[in-house]
Amino acid sequence: MQLLAPSLAELAQRLLQERQRQGLSREQLAAVCNVSQSFIRDAESNPGRCSLEKLLQLTQGLGLVLTLEDPAA
Repeated sequence: MQLLAPSLAELAQRLLQERQRQGLSREQLAAVCNVSQSFIRDAESNPGRCSLEKLLQLTQGLGLVLTLEDPAA
């Protein structure tokens, strides 16, 4: 499995857009996902600094599904 920087930038943008679409503040989303507000900020700006486990926790809290695909397929 390989995660490329552009993919992480797309993930960050999608997380931000979904939070805003749902009308949630960072504080509200942090409470739902049991993470800190600073983690939400980091995930939306630089997810490469975040653990995969916490990113999965965040995506699930937003009701999203993170899919990994084989680019060779």
